[in-house]
Amino acid sequence: MTIFDNLPRTGLPPRVTSWAEYERSAQVLIDLGIIEDTTKIWWDLRPSHRFPTLESRICDVTPRLEHTLSLAALTQASMRMLYRLARKNQRWRIYDTFLVGENRWRAQRYGTSSGMIDFGQSEILSFEQIVEEWLELIAEDADVLCSTSEVEAAHNIVSGGTSAERQRRIYAKETKNNGHDAGMRAVVSHLIEEFQEDL
Repeated sequence: MTIFDNLPRTGLPPRVTSWAEYERSAQVLIDLGIIEDTTKIWWDLRPSHRFPTLESRICDVTPRLEHTLSLAALTQASMRMLYRLARKNQRWRIYDTFLVGENRWRAQRYGTSSGMIDFGQSEILSFEQIVEEWLELIAEDADVLCSTSEVEAAHNIVSGGTSAERQRRIYAKETKNNGHDAGMRAVVSHLIEEFQEDL
């Protein structure tokens, strides 16, 4: 993810206040021949080029189907929650990308182990606290979307760690006993097992 950030049109999207503004900005690059179309914009969150929806691109690949479904359901319910607020002429508080980027970096660096900044409360909250608050915010939306069980499965991601965290644990244990090559083989075997569990 961090390596990918060195490429253009990646990372956190800029604040765009309307669809027309987004189209105008993208069209500048298209007209100059820099990009073919908006599929060449790789922000963490971007409008789809082909469908009337937003694409969330920030999550890492997970070998567990249950985690993939949970992340998709969390994203979908969160989008519905924001839409619901907009329909009531309300909105989520907007923070500068400078601040949001700090949480993005914390997620890249620490995974689920060190929490995230709650800018409203001006403190770092554990992932357990964040998930609880998040699920409360989107409970109504998950219910409407019939994805309550998938959304609540986010607890399993926090308790069991991310795939990257599990891989590092297995690598460290196996490397300590049998060296680097054995550690790498153990990680690959672990990923195969996790993937096959869902088949």
